[in-house]
Amino acid sequence: MGRKAGITLESVVEAATAIADRDGLDAATLTAVADELGIKTPSLYNHLEGLSGLRRLLAIHGSQLLLKTFEEAIGDLEGTEALRSIAQADRQFAREHRGLYDSFLPAPKPDEDTELYEAMAEPVFLVAHVLLDMGIPQSEAIHLIRALRALLHGFLDLEAREGFGMPVGIDASFDVAVELIIGGIEAAAASSR
Repeated sequence: MGRKAGITLESVVEAATAIADRDGLDAATLTAVADELGIKTPSLYNHLEGLSGLRRLLAIHGSQLLLKTFEEAIGDLEGTEALRSIAQADRQFAREHRGLYDSFLPAPKPDEDTELYEAMAEPVFLVAHVLLDMGIPQSEAIHLIRALRALLHGFLDLEAREGFGMPVGIDASFDVAVELIIGGIEAAAASSR
C-alpha cells in the first residue's frame, strides 16, 4: 500500500505538533496523528519509527523553533537585555507550544543520539554566546545556563500547572525571578573581569 498523497514527514510533524500543543505531549500518539492526517496508524511507519521516533522528531522540531524564537528575540540586543528578551521569549514559547516544550525532556546525551543532541544544543549555544560576550568564561557559562534554565523551567511549569494561586500578578513575579538570575549573572561577569 503506497503513501497517501500529501502525507510527508513534515506533515506528520505538523500534525503531531498541533495535537501536542493543543492537548499535551501525551496526547500526540500515533493513533491521534494518523486520525489527524486521515490515514491508518500503520501508514505512519513509512515516515518514522514508532512513538519514540515521533517524540524525537517533536523535540528536534521544537528545538529548531525555539532557536528561531530566541534569535528573533535577541535581534541586536546584547548582554542582560538579550537575556531578558530570551527569558520572555522562552515564556511565550512555553505558552504557545506547551507540547513541544515538554518534548525537551529528558535531555539526550551526546553519544545516544547526535542529531537530537545537536538540535537541542543550538538554543543553549545561543545563550552561551550571549554570556561569553559578557565576559563569562566558557568554563562557567554552562553553570549559569543551567541556573537560568532551571529558574525558567520551574517558573513556567508552575505557571502552566496553575501552581500560583495567590492573587498577585504573575507577570511581576516572573520579572522579579528573571532579575534575580540576571543579577547573579552580572555579578559573575563582573568577578571574571
